[in-house]
Amino acid sequence: MNNILVTKDVTKRFGEHTALKKVSIEIPKNSIYGLLGPNGAGKTTLIRIINQITFPDEGEVFFDGQPLQSHHIAMIGYLPEERGLYKSMKVGEQALYLAQLKGLSKSEAKQRLKYWFDRLDIGDWWNKKIQELSKGMAQKIQFIVTVLHEPKLLIFDEPFSGFDPINANIIKDEILQLKEKGASIIFSTHRMESVEELCDHIALIHQSEKILDGKLSEIKKAYKSNIFEVGLEVEKGETLLKDLQEKFQITSSAYDPIEKQLDFKLQLPSSDSSGVLAYLSGKANINQFIETIPSANEIFIRTVQTKDAYE
Repeated sequence: MNNILVTKDVTKRFGEHTALKKVSIEIPKNSIYGLLGPNGAGKTTLIRIINQITFPDEGEVFFDGQPLQSHHIAMIGYLPEERGLYKSMKVGEQALYLAQLKGLSKSEAKQRLKYWFDRLDIGDWWNKKIQELSKGMAQKIQFIVTVLHEPKLLIFDEPFSGFDPINANIIKDEILQLKEKGASIIFSTHRMESVEELCDHIALIHQSEKILDGKLSEIKKAYKSNIFEVGLEVEKGETLLKDLQEKFQITSSAYDPIEKQLDFKLQLPSSDSSGVLAYLSGKANINQFIETIPSANEIFIRTVQTKDAYE
């Protein structure tokens, strides 16, 4: 099997509210899969179904080719958005306890905890109480106990919440290392810049339905608008700009007469730019001609707004 997790037409209702409506996704092995959507879209409900905290009213869930069963919980690591550490317990005592709940022996848990505490440079936290730690410090402990048993599937729900930029980058690097070592990861976040940096695939859930999914690179190509950022070195930029505006669709422009630099955005009817390049090269020196690829954030907003417009 090439997928670690598959959901087929998963539906979940809470009274008269439908939290998920026929949601089908396929999460490839050894990938980072972004589970995206506005607040209340249904992401957390889906994550809880995967963790068997709740169960679907309709549909099926498969883990590594088998129907999802209770023993699969030991193969999943879940870092929830709402953290669940006991504030009055000491860090080491609590980490050992949680590791043993995941099936590790005490000696194996100690060995793995030492590795992670040293790796994240937090060895002197062992005898501190959780209530003595900052939110970001406690988040590091939560991250460690999530990955400690080396599960096949990791689920991170807003994993960078509470971190300063330096520690967020440290955890980001650790997530990438876990993928390199073979882990499959579901990554749920509102931080689209993190999606760009980490995710291979994404699914967008909105108003309980999946409205977009696939490889991020392919989705970005599909959402291109054939807009190019162009920079020309030219003596009479304003004259050339008028000429260009008669022939092409120019969406914005600026000319610096001192630097003799004309910058503009050009929208073409197709992505075939060879004719335009040939025309421009006969008029000026081209120092920039780059196709604009939409960001994950732009795709997110555009897709949600389009769906809302049709309802």
